[in-house]
Amino acid sequence: MGTILTNAPAEPVGTVAYATADGLLGSVWLLVAIPLLSAAVLLLLGRRADRWGHWLGVAAIGAAFVLGLTYFLQLRGLENKSVELSLWDFITVGDLRVDFGLLFDPLAAVFVLLITGVGFLIHLYAVEYMSHDAGRRRFFAYFNLFVAAMLLLVLGNNYVMLYFGWEGVGLASYLLISFWYERPSAATAGKKAFLMNRVGDAGLAIGIFIMFASLGTTQYDEVFNGVGSLTATTVLVLGLLLLLGATGKSGQFPLQAWLPDAMEGPTPVSALIHAATMVTAGVYLIARSNPIFSANSTLQLVVVSVGALTLLIGCIIGAAKDDIKRVLAWSTVSQIGYMFLGVGLGGGAYALAIVHLLAHGFFKANMFLGAGSVMHGMNDQVDIRRFGGLSKYMKVTWITFMTGWLAIIGIPPLSGFFSKEPIIVAAFEREDWTAWLFGGAALLGAGLTAFYMTRLFVLTFHGPKRWTEDIGQPHESPKLMTIPLILLAVGSVGAGWLLSTSVPDWLTATAGLGAAEGEHHPVLSHTVITILSILVTVLGAGLAWFLFRSGTATAPQPAGVLVTAARRNLYTDAVNEAIFEKPGIFLTRALVYLDNRGVDGLVNGLAAGIGGGSGRLRRLQTGFVRSYATSILTGALLVLAAFLAVEAGWLA
Repeated sequence: MGTILTNAPAEPVGTVAYATADGLLGSVWLLVAIPLLSAAVLLLLGRRADRWGHWLGVAAIGAAFVLGLTYFLQLRGLENKSVELSLWDFITVGDLRVDFGLLFDPLAAVFVLLITGVGFLIHLYAVEYMSHDAGRRRFFAYFNLFVAAMLLLVLGNNYVMLYFGWEGVGLASYLLISFWYERPSAATAGKKAFLMNRVGDAGLAIGIFIMFASLGTTQYDEVFNGVGSLTATTVLVLGLLLLLGATGKSGQFPLQAWLPDAMEGPTPVSALIHAATMVTAGVYLIARSNPIFSANSTLQLVVVSVGALTLLIGCIIGAAKDDIKRVLAWSTVSQIGYMFLGVGLGGGAYALAIVHLLAHGFFKANMFLGAGSVMHGMNDQVDIRRFGGLSKYMKVTWITFMTGWLAIIGIPPLSGFFSKEPIIVAAFEREDWTAWLFGGAALLGAGLTAFYMTRLFVLTFHGPKRWTEDIGQPHESPKLMTIPLILLAVGSVGAGWLLSTSVPDWLTATAGLGAAEGEHHPVLSHTVITILSILVTVLGAGLAWFLFRSGTATAPQPAGVLVTAARRNLYTDAVNEAIFEKPGIFLTRALVYLDNRGVDGLVNGLAAGIGGGSGRLRRLQTGFVRSYATSILTGALLVLAAFLAVEAGWLA
């Protein structure tokens, strides 16, 4: 590999080989089948399943979690912890052979536990949250379809299987975001998510085509073993296309605009998308494709740059939003940026990104469901300027949300500290000046995160009451909603240390992801970086507490250039509109004009000409002998004139 890719920073990953799944692991297909079957039952039975359908949805995800945990324990005793189950040949055309198979390895296992474990708690919460919605049975059908598609995405043993799960996630997210489709904003948000994801999906599809054209396969092991035979340019193009797909699904720059609008769906949907499923798909794709990304330093630099830029964009915009769910949505954009930063750094840093992804799943689900609990007690009010003082009325929600807040800003010993701080240290370990650039961005992001998340927490639960009279007396949510909050809060507190001390070693057993990276030392000592990280966090949180402890204005106030830009999403929507939407509209109108006046005009003109000529010729069929004689005489004169013209040389 090194002789071809002169800028390759990593050592060859060695031969990637998977063992055959047998015994209990031979039934790993049940992980996808159970949620998919439950979704089919709920959709096919219709209203006959209205009374018990939601419990079927919860039970299916619970069963998948128990199975996933069992498979996880089975994997621990194996020498080769990457096992493959081939079910049948899915596509066999010429040299193309696509296996309908599944791969269960350490990377897939941790994703399965996250998706089904956190997903189960979100399902349980949704039983009560959606209890007054007439479409609850349909909601759980879409919910389980979403989980089944995500499990197929992380369990497929080749890129085509991944793509099927990828598209399934896109379809299910569209159905869930626009679940309340009678609201124009929800319908628009669903279409926006669907269309923006298609841009990324197109990149992923083209990347898969390139794999087959250059390597003749899309199987993970064969692709990773063949990366060394590719030119540096091919690896770069292939990696950029995969990255485009990842940015679309994970809401990263430049395809981040759909993610905050996805808040139009029910709150459990927001929690599932942001904590356990959809946005993690892009991180999974890059982590799974680590042998490709590690083979080209330019590619790694692009991934790191996208992550660093996105984490700052998310922080800045999140600091200016007043909708509780949108603040959390932009925080997801920012935190996924940290994960992209981690997977882009290569070597063992990708494991740090996975640890942050798992820890983020706990505290982000905790806070999204907490936001839903606040809305439940406040007549669906979402404006944090209209909250205040809720800590007295929602004790459980307040305490559990507090653990999520302290975890995401990285206060030790909560989970965010153990998952985010190592990524900041790794960013400072780059060999050149970019260590200061990306390390500084990660450090700045920590301070900004502390600021806007503290603003959210203080304005919601502390300070003077600012809600309107129609809301009346806020109240705590039922136990079926608060129990998942408590369990997720426990995870927000304790998962970080547990994950950071076990997951990196566990992930080294993933075949193809054990690339050795030269040892680098950070430009600052680990201790100094840790102190700086805690210092900027305390400063950001302290500043927000000082500014908002007494509440805030309930109406929009004049603001400076930066705040105005942040309120307008840093004009990224305007840029998308100028670069993609308006040219698209003009192109569509031009094509419609060309089609109507050009293609259709030519066809219609020929038809009209032939029809008109035929009509005129038909008039000559009068039945009068004199008319036919006149025609014969005219024809004879024309023939005679032609002969004379030839003889005179006029037609020479």
